[in-house]
Amino acid sequence: MAIHESGEMYLEAIYVLSKSSSCVRSIDVADYLGYSKPSVSRAISLLKSENYVYSDKSGFLFLTDKGSTVAGKIYERHTILTSFFISLGVDEETAANDACKIEHCISDASLEAIKKHTNK
Repeated sequence: MAIHESGEMYLEAIYVLSKSSSCVRSIDVADYLGYSKPSVSRAISLLKSENYVYSDKSGFLFLTDKGSTVAGKIYERHTILTSFFISLGVDEETAANDACKIEHCISDASLEAIKKHTNK
């Protein structure tokens, strides 16, 4: 089953938060994304049922290998697109916001072309 854009957003949030803290909680994800705690709880439950995320007895969230693969791919897309837009003269905030919207739907072929172009 393919993961939806919203699921990718949650996985990326957990991925980013776990880079700076080994203890990621649902409330951290809610704060990071600006979503309500009930919305995050529902999404995390769905991600758990699809084996993207698990939690320990203390409620800390962790990505499974499957979840980490998806999150890493989305995060890479985000950073590549943000850098690309900045290199075109777009301000950092706009570049990051636009990258966030595009990262979920850009084709692998287009992303590879951007990567090749920016590595010249």
